[in-house]
Amino acid sequence: MAKKHYSALSQPTLSMSELICKTLDHDATDMLIDKWLEHRNDAYWEWFQGVRERKHAANSLRRQVLVWNKGDFLPENIFCRTVDTGRLIPLDRTWSTHVYHHRSMQDRKLSMMPVVFTMLPELMMLRGMHDVGCDDVYIIVTDMKRQEMDDVTEYFKLVCRHAFGRACKPSIENEIQYNHMRLSHTLLKQRRTPCFPQIDIAFRAILYEKRPPFIILFSHQTTSYSQILFTHPLFVPSEDIFFDFPSGCPNPCCNDDCEMIRFPRRGVEGAAVLSIKRGRRNGRKVRSREMCNWIDCNVCFNEETSQYAESSEGSQSSADSGDTPTNNGLVCSKCRLVKYCSPEHQKKDWEEHRRVCAKSTSI
Repeated sequence: MAKKHYSALSQPTLSMSELICKTLDHDATDMLIDKWLEHRNDAYWEWFQGVRERKHAANSLRRQVLVWNKGDFLPENIFCRTVDTGRLIPLDRTWSTHVYHHRSMQDRKLSMMPVVFTMLPELMMLRGMHDVGCDDVYIIVTDMKRQEMDDVTEYFKLVCRHAFGRACKPSIENEIQYNHMRLSHTLLKQRRTPCFPQIDIAFRAILYEKRPPFIILFSHQTTSYSQILFTHPLFVPSEDIFFDFPSGCPNPCCNDDCEMIRFPRRGVEGAAVLSIKRGRRNGRKVRSREMCNWIDCNVCFNEETSQYAESSEGSQSSADSGDTPTNNGLVCSKCRLVKYCSPEHQKKDWEEHRRVCAKSTSI
């Protein structure tokens, strides 16, 4: 079988990449989370405390929400509304991180643990926002400076908008090839590792083969930042919740210009979103669903309806009472944050839901 040729306009595969992939499994993630909780960062601690004091809206079944009503500052006590299924799920779910890096880092026996630890709060939030498709997180490690990261981000936005899974006009092809050569020359001149073609191969191959909700371009340059590139506007954190999310910079006098991770605080407006064509061979189209909150249930409610049945006195009491759900689902009347397809599933979910269920507060 002939080896596939790489170009800026052809679809690469991960088998073409010369980058080394180091995978940190769920156990490694658990260990890092425990370490992060042990050495608590005051900025993030204060932010989560602020979220707890804000409370949640009484009718927030269809929007992003972050809730911490009970217990200590632990991931299992902080719940996040998933953007894909609408479930309210705790942040204690772990993930595997696949870190792609240049072989020189392996030659120097550098661990990938600090890479993940540096952005652990951001990864916890992004993982918590997704019910499916986020068990694996992909990071490409670079040493690009700020302007180079900006230019590479714009390049991938251009390629995805015009050439990902579709044919593009000759004028766009010329623009893509020109920018590819310019970035390749710039990074080669500055002796960046990996080179731009290797970044491009890994990035576009991951997009095509793995279909992740986001990819992270990590930079270990102290004067740069790490970029999160989202594959759909739906996956972007809400401005209503994250408008004051910490920048990650240890300097108390920092501003947005010295942020270590480009975490969007202004919603889609401030996010790097890739316009990817979906459907048929390009993967399933992204749509927001509203599903029964019991994690093992596949019932999806009709999102066009707005009338809900209510449980009598919260999830547990409703499940015990034997209320019959309607086609629109059964809503917990105590917190009004979750829906179920049946009292049986309310009862099964209560052990977890009880950690967040509290009387709703109107805003």
